[in-house]
Amino acid sequence: MKRSILHVDCNNFFASVESVYEPSLREVPFVVTGRSEERHGIVLAKNELAKKYDIKTGETLWQAKKKCPQLRTVEPHFDRYNKFSKLFKGICFEYTDLLESFGIDECWLDVTGNRKSAIDIAEEIRERVKNCYGITVSVGVSFNKVFAKLASDLKKPDAVTIIDEENFRSKVWGLPAEDMLGVGRATLKCLHAHGVRTIGEIAAIEPEILKVWLGKGGTYLWKYANGLDDSRVMRYDEKIPPKSVSSGYTPYRNLENENDVRILIYALSENIASQLRKHSLCCRTVSIFIRDTSLKYISRQCALEREIADSAGIAEKALGLFRRTYNSDIPVRSITVCASELVPYSGNVQLDFSGEAERDEHRESINRAVDMIRRRYGYSSVCRAVIMQDKRLGMFDPKEIGDAHPVGVRN
Repeated sequence: MKRSILHVDCNNFFASVESVYEPSLREVPFVVTGRSEERHGIVLAKNELAKKYDIKTGETLWQAKKKCPQLRTVEPHFDRYNKFSKLFKGICFEYTDLLESFGIDECWLDVTGNRKSAIDIAEEIRERVKNCYGITVSVGVSFNKVFAKLASDLKKPDAVTIIDEENFRSKVWGLPAEDMLGVGRATLKCLHAHGVRTIGEIAAIEPEILKVWLGKGGTYLWKYANGLDDSRVMRYDEKIPPKSVSSGYTPYRNLENENDVRILIYALSENIASQLRKHSLCCRTVSIFIRDTSLKYISRQCALEREIADSAGIAEKALGLFRRTYNSDIPVRSITVCASELVPYSGNVQLDFSGEAERDEHRESINRAVDMIRRRYGYSSVCRAVIMQDKRLGMFDPKEIGDAHPVGVRN
């Protein structure tokens, strides 16, 4: 049976939700942004009026205000966004339990075999979300996930767009390569270096050549461009083990010395380790990503002698990478720590004569006790002494930065 896949994408989600609570915002250009005084003044969302000034998500607030001096700003309210996310997905869930979230404001649905047509369901969802909750969605209808998402991006806001097996070549192949799922900055740079600019040009290249250029990902891109994506839409309650877990933060001030860096690395490692233990995983590789005040990025990684889920072990490896990598006098603006090559936690300890195995077992019991206390009394109820040297650098609640992010899992 030919599949019927929908991709439902909320338009300007954060900004739309804020307009529900304050309708006057609909009449002015505005953006949802973090606090500039804490150096989180980045545009998280903008409304349609702000879009007319070419304001883009991810740019700094001062850049946005330069384009539109009368721009209004609104602080984010993540409790509201989580509430509306559940509401609009609740409507989608009425049509199928094959509902796969792709972030807080979008999801895929597989409505194959439904008594109603995919187009009728898409129109119903669009109307119901708008009439019930005051926000709009764009819905893509197609025969696979990649083209369904691409369709939802083609016409915004408040629209239904169809890409089928008969028209996908005329509708899709002329689009820029970066419009397709899976084409990020690095991939796009490689494609442009070889003179590839459109999705149609990707489709026309031999898959073996793309594989040479981009590795295994090149084969997937060729399949996507030719409409051969066969990935399934998962059930709403289905969980995928994360491929890696990372946590990054831009603190309220620059990191001027190694002790500042140490405080932040320990805080990030605490966050990562708690997520690893939550998923009953350990890591075999630790990476660090450093951004200085000139916005230059440096990244390094190292393999571990044995798999761990201990914050101190992760932090010391990350700190060692920093010491070996960063020898500049330029202050550090932000740091991200990542744990990868994840394996299930077995609970078995390989004994040795050094006593390290026993120390690992002791640290593991302490970590579990700390996790239990934090679940009961809040994340900040227990913290390391190193963080007390500057609480604002390291004693943040992970909810402020969205928890450690499991790469490969979109919650």
